[in-house]
Amino acid sequence: MTGSQRREQLLTVGRRLFAEKGFEGTSVEEIAATAQVSKPVVYEHFGGKEGLYAQVVDRETRALLALITQSLSGRHHPRELLENAALALLGYIEGSTDGFRILVRDSPATPSARTFASLLSDVAQQVEYLLVDEFSRRRLDPTAAPLYAQMLVGMVSLTGQYWLDHREAAKADVAAHLVNLAWNGLSGLERAPVLGVRARSS
Repeated sequence: MTGSQRREQLLTVGRRLFAEKGFEGTSVEEIAATAQVSKPVVYEHFGGKEGLYAQVVDRETRALLALITQSLSGRHHPRELLENAALALLGYIEGSTDGFRILVRDSPATPSARTFASLLSDVAQQVEYLLVDEFSRRRLDPTAAPLYAQMLVGMVSLTGQYWLDHREAAKADVAAHLVNLAWNGLSGLERAPVLGVRARSS
């Protein structure tokens, strides 16, 4: 096995073990034993468990971000973009379940490993640009777009985490319900929302 092939093997093994047992529950000894190599081989390629974990997380974040970025590209109706983004996230969960489990776990405090929160922040920035245009078109305050972007991305990501372990509903149905809540909520936005029934009616 070449060096690059061995590296890929260790990444595959590490990905599976981190998804199953988490970072803390996975040891270098177990990684090496599963890959049928000695511990020094793991250290040679990644410098240790932290380095391997960081590489696995980096691959998963880049893969998911690429899918969502692609789903939000093009000059489509905003609702269609929202549908595309929801389907992209759910499709990633469906096709890369181990990867998503790793991303949503509590990650170790290693400087080289990205967190799920930082990934969501990147996605929210893209959604923000879309909302600014939509808010302006609807004569709503565009300065509120960053806040609404965080709300939308948070709603979709939490729903994805729930669906990760509750697959009773089909992917398309989950996406449809997500978009139903998000879009119909957005379509009825008040220009100056306030809390309380009395304040709203006065």
